[in-house]
Amino acid sequence: MLYNISRSKKHPKMADNRESQSDSCQDLPQVLVLEPPPILQHYPNYFSNKFQLLKAWDYSLPLNQFLATQAQSVRALLSPGRYPLNQDILRLIPSLQLIVTTSAGLNHIDLPECRRRGISIANAGNVFTEDSADLGVALLIDVLRKITAADGYVRQGLWAKKGDFPLGSKLGGKRVGIVGLGNIGMEVAKRLRAFGSKILYTSRKEKPHVSYAYYSNVYDLATESDALIICCGLTDETRNIINKPVMEALGKDGVIVNIGRGGIVNEKELIECLVEGKIGGAGLDVFEKEPNVPEELLTMENVVLSPHRAVHTPESLISMCEHVARNLEAFFSNKPLISLVLDL
Repeated sequence: MLYNISRSKKHPKMADNRESQSDSCQDLPQVLVLEPPPILQHYPNYFSNKFQLLKAWDYSLPLNQFLATQAQSVRALLSPGRYPLNQDILRLIPSLQLIVTTSAGLNHIDLPECRRRGISIANAGNVFTEDSADLGVALLIDVLRKITAADGYVRQGLWAKKGDFPLGSKLGGKRVGIVGLGNIGMEVAKRLRAFGSKILYTSRKEKPHVSYAYYSNVYDLATESDALIICCGLTDETRNIINKPVMEALGKDGVIVNIGRGGIVNEKELIECLVEGKIGGAGLDVFEKEPNVPEELLTMENVVLSPHRAVHTPESLISMCEHVARNLEAFFSNKPLISLVLDL
């Protein structure tokens, strides 16, 4: 299946005007981009002297025709981590050797097809690690202390009308289970320790170098936790892993924070548990069908919502520009990639 990409309207002869580009631009290594990544939206000229970006949205052609006529010799592709790079798309780019994705997760890429084709993948590495951890802890504090709800209480004039706002809960002393103790999970743990929280975790493998209590499955982790922070990637194994039994094990005062991927949490069952009071609250930066958020979540005062912005700060985006450039420069110079994904 081929997906349509929305493009701004261009003159129908846009493709024919490529010759007007300067010779110096034509001499630069070519990189295919199917959709505008945030780094280009905020820093549109960062790569102009380094690479020739072949932008699909600059053409009036349907995507399959664009790839068939313009991208046959392209060796590198820059992906923001949203548009699905499935077999149907990849087969239309026969010379592709590298995908550089600005995401840490790889659920948008057909990994078996990349393995079969020998296509290398470079991801975000540690660029977004600290920003993601910051937001994860911020969402947990917000839900526990009811910060967003309290803000609305004041703005609506309810403080003067109804008196004191309900009590929140402190973070210190809470048992926080981390689902996925990778780079982001480790940064979350470091921050939570400073608040006096007890750290527990589950991961694909036990980490021999850490002292945190390890649980082999998320259900047992939830049973022993006051809150769960989801930091893992979305795979077949993690899809809907946070389900109703896990939420019930977490308990009526438990909090779920998701900075991983929306599909890791069963959204329907999360809403049911929130409505029925089987968990205490949630802080969500990611959703199953972004940018669409279930209406039920919009009215819940014990739910804090963020539009998938965990990694979007000016500092992290400029760092990502540098990171992408280094990976591409290494590739075109036949040098080792900066953040090669080894486990495909």
